[in-house]
Amino acid sequence: MHINPSIPHDELKRTASADTQTPIVFVVDDDVSVREALELLIDSAGWIAQTFASAADFLAANRPGCPNCMILDVYLPDRNGLDLQKLISDDRREMPIIFVTGQGDIPTSVKAMKAGAVEFLTKPFEESDLLNAVEDALRRSREAIALDSDMDTLRARHASLSRRERQVLALVVSGLMNKQVAYELGISMVTVKTHRGKVMEKMQASSFADLVSLAGKLGIGREPTAAPEKVSSAR
Repeated sequence: MHINPSIPHDELKRTASADTQTPIVFVVDDDVSVREALELLIDSAGWIAQTFASAADFLAANRPGCPNCMILDVYLPDRNGLDLQKLISDDRREMPIIFVTGQGDIPTSVKAMKAGAVEFLTKPFEESDLLNAVEDALRRSREAIALDSDMDTLRARHASLSRRERQVLALVVSGLMNKQVAYELGISMVTVKTHRGKVMEKMQASSFADLVSLAGKLGIGREPTAAPEKVSSAR
């Protein structure tokens, strides 16, 4: 791939992430000329390029805390690109992958796309196609980071609940009425209402429907909840 000098710099310049963090585009390719060309293109587009000659070099690098994606060659000297994709797909959901290869075939591209790749480009490819793929990948990265941040906040709210408040939460979102929750936990209805109010406050739920939705995101209440043992203490 060669950089086309006729393309004005302003056309290549892309907008940084909304939170002002400049996105990072990782390039993993054993061809030094490809790495250098991609680095120039990525930098010209307003992103930060970090290049690696092998999967091992990439895996040894620090994990970024900003929007990011990867441009990955299918065939590497130490590890197949598809294997690297499989290795990091669960742990790095905020890092979408764009495959590039000089030896593309339909089965390989289908496998990569089914595993979540944003794009599969065969060398030589158009710079505009790559830039568009990177923009799409970074958009997905921002969305994944935002979702993870929201979930961290939600988990922290749930962690702030007392043991009894968690029991009340699990029972009310599973569909039990206050008097049923009181019976299951061996406490008074007044105490249930008090705990329920605290749960609403700590979870920052605007309504019961909102509370059910928040609990669902945490995996609470999706299945019938087994009632805790009746305990008369810790009211």
